[in-house]
Amino acid sequence: MQPPPGTAEPDTATACFAGDSSRRNFRLLASGQGLSWVGDAFQPIALSVAVLTDGGTASELGLLLAAGVVARLLCTLAGGVWADRLPPPRLMIAADLVRAAAVGATALVFLGHDRPLLLLCGLMAITGGAGAFFYPAMTSLKAVVVPIERRPASNATLSMLQTAAAIVGPATGGLLVATVGPAAGFGVNALTYVLSAVTVSLIRSRVERAARTGFLTEMRGGWSAIRSHDWLLWGVVAAGVYHVANGIVLVLVQVVAIRELGGPSAVGFISTAMGVGGLIGSGIALRLRPRRPLAVGFVALGLMPLWVISYVWPGVLTGVLLGTVLGYAGLMFFSVCWDTALQDHVPHHLLARVSSWDVLTSFVGMPLGNALAGPLADWFGLNPVLVGCAVVILVAGVAPLAVRGTRRLGRGPS
Repeated sequence: MQPPPGTAEPDTATACFAGDSSRRNFRLLASGQGLSWVGDAFQPIALSVAVLTDGGTASELGLLLAAGVVARLLCTLAGGVWADRLPPPRLMIAADLVRAAAVGATALVFLGHDRPLLLLCGLMAITGGAGAFFYPAMTSLKAVVVPIERRPASNATLSMLQTAAAIVGPATGGLLVATVGPAAGFGVNALTYVLSAVTVSLIRSRVERAARTGFLTEMRGGWSAIRSHDWLLWGVVAAGVYHVANGIVLVLVQVVAIRELGGPSAVGFISTAMGVGGLIGSGIALRLRPRRPLAVGFVALGLMPLWVISYVWPGVLTGVLLGTVLGYAGLMFFSVCWDTALQDHVPHHLLARVSSWDVLTSFVGMPLGNALAGPLADWFGLNPVLVGCAVVILVAGVAPLAVRGTRRLGRGPS
């Protein structure tokens, strides 16, 4: 694979692959990543419980959550550039320690009686911005800590950990804050980031980085790499459309669940079904190794509309739970296939930047969809909007199969 014009020649990325060393590195990476995911999933629920039980308003909570999202959005592309410039473990450790400090400071704020909203927004922004540097670096590192033939299995394992963290983190966060108080809860949250930094510091890998060519040039190099491959370009474009529709759905299905399916308990059951589906999809990816991973992955992504349409028909909780399990199984199976394709076919010195552009489409699309959900539901009604979103998700999910490069992309580096 030739690099796009104006970019550096591919670097050589090597790691300690021999026998036990490779497995040790991956176990450390999985431990650190799992702890970071738990911390990320922990924080929004812990913050929600802490603010609302202390007399805060929904508007204040919205500002705090938005501060983290906006900061991560603004820092995502910069995180990709620096993750391709620096050794990935070094950047991951720095990001974890910054997040630990910001969340620890949040714990101290909740110890006092005065809780300035501006200060808390700043701390949430620091936490979100640091996360934008951690994840591109993690994407770069996980491509070199395991041999090529074990990439699908390692990605499936990480996907299962991510799903488990999405279940454990919110439950733990809400319970701790409710039982021992916000300060202690955020203290535990900060500890997850410290432990993540410790595990990452034990990883032994060696990665040669490409020469620096200027920040904006390097940032554009990531987009040039995406444009140079049809399967990658159309996958990213489809993801942007998909996440707008998904952002609308994620708001409206909460309304349906609370009003028509049983209230907060139904939301809990559906969240559990999402986790179960994710574990099933990741487990299948752990066993199934298709020769054309993206072709199979995008077909699996076509199951997601079943989750959306189940809120309209049959419109009962059991049907929604079944649709949720099927849809999220397909989503997580696709996620493993996509991650493996990026690792196999994007030059390593561009991988973090390509990943950051990929993530950016989700961050832009989701808030836009969230904002459109209310007005669209008021104009057209809940069910018509959900049906329309199911169609958009189906088209965006399988449309990349029309691209020849998507259908023909195989395993192994180009």
